[in-house]
Amino acid sequence: MSYPQPKPGVLKIGRYVQGQSEIAGIENPIKLSSNESSAGPSPAAVEAYQRAGQLLNRYPDGAQTRLRRAIADVYNLDAERIICGNGSDELLALFIRAYAGEGDQVLLSENGFVMCRIHATGQGSEVVIAPERNYLVDVDALLDRVTDKTRVVIIANPNNPTGTYLPTDELKRLHEGLPKDVLFIIDGAYAEYVMRDDYDDGLALVDKLENVVVTRTFSKIYGLPSLRIGWAYCPEKVVDAVQRIRTPFNTNGPALAAAAAAVKDTAYTKQLCEQNAQWLERITRCLSELGLFVVPSVTNFYLIRFPGSQNKTAQGAADYLQSQAIIPRPVGGEGDNHLRITVGSDHENEAVLQALTEYMQA
Repeated sequence: MSYPQPKPGVLKIGRYVQGQSEIAGIENPIKLSSNESSAGPSPAAVEAYQRAGQLLNRYPDGAQTRLRRAIADVYNLDAERIICGNGSDELLALFIRAYAGEGDQVLLSENGFVMCRIHATGQGSEVVIAPERNYLVDVDALLDRVTDKTRVVIIANPNNPTGTYLPTDELKRLHEGLPKDVLFIIDGAYAEYVMRDDYDDGLALVDKLENVVVTRTFSKIYGLPSLRIGWAYCPEKVVDAVQRIRTPFNTNGPALAAAAAAVKDTAYTKQLCEQNAQWLERITRCLSELGLFVVPSVTNFYLIRFPGSQNKTAQGAADYLQSQAIIPRPVGGEGDNHLRITVGSDHENEAVLQALTEYMQA
C-alpha cells in the first residue's frame, strides 16, 4: 500500500517532551519543571491583555508595530530590525528555514534548545553537536567543528539546563572564529535574569555585525508563556530574508498588547530579577551544606548534581519531591545524577529546601 511519505529524516526526530505538570492523585502540585515565572506577568500586561480581548474580531497588526517600538525604546534598539514571533521558538525555526537546507550543517552546543535540533533536521540539514566542558559552552569545541558546510551556529546564553553563561570575551572569540557567511544565533531566553558585569547579551554585536542574531522570549521573566510571544534583533539583510517567509499574522493581538505592556514595566522586571538572585544565593548555600553540588546559575533555575553514594540519586530525589507534591525536571538519560529545579515563589522554594533536606538526611 502506498501513502504520502514525509521528508527523509522527519520520522527520526524525537518528539519534544515538555516538563511534567501533574502528579497523579495530587491537586495543585508545585510545578518547578518548566522555568516559568512563579510571580506571573506584570499587572500592566494583564490589563493590556484584557483590553485586547475586546478586539478578538479583528486581525492583529501584522507589522507588530507597537510591540517592536516598545522593545526598541526599552533596549535602545532600531525597531526596524526587530521581528516578533510565536515564541522565540518560531523565530529560530524561521532563521534555520531561511539559511539552512539539504546538505548544510547546523552547529549546536550540547545543551542548546532542543527545538533547534528538530527544526534543522526537519529542513534536511545535518545537525552537528559540540560537547560542553565543566557545564559551559565550549568555544574551542564549537570552532573545531565548523566546516565549509556550516551555515548556522546556535548557542543559548545563558544555557539550559546548566544555567551558566559565556562571558563577553569568550562570546566575541566564538564569533571571530566563525566564517562571515555563517549565521550566528544567540538564544537569550534567560538574558534578563543575568546580573554579571562580564555578560554580553549580544544586542550590541547585532548593531555592528552582519551575521549575528539575538532571540529573546516573553515566556520567562515576563511571565507570558501561555501567549507564545518572542522577538529577535537582526541585521537588515536577515530581517529582509525572514520577513519574506514569516506569515503575516504569526503573533496574536492579545499577546502583542500584553508583551508591549510587560516590556515597558521595567520596575517590575527589575524586582523579579533581584528576588531571583537572592533566592539563588540562598538555595545554593543551603544545598551545598547538604553535600550537593549546585552548578553556578544566573537564571531562574538551578542544576543539582547528586553524589550517587548511599543511594542519594537524582531519580530518588525526584521521586521524593513528587511525594511532597513538588515537580522538578530530571535531565539526561537513565543514570544521570542531575536534577533541574525552577526558582519558585517563597513558599515553593522553602518547600523544596525542606524536602531535599529530608531526603539527604534520611
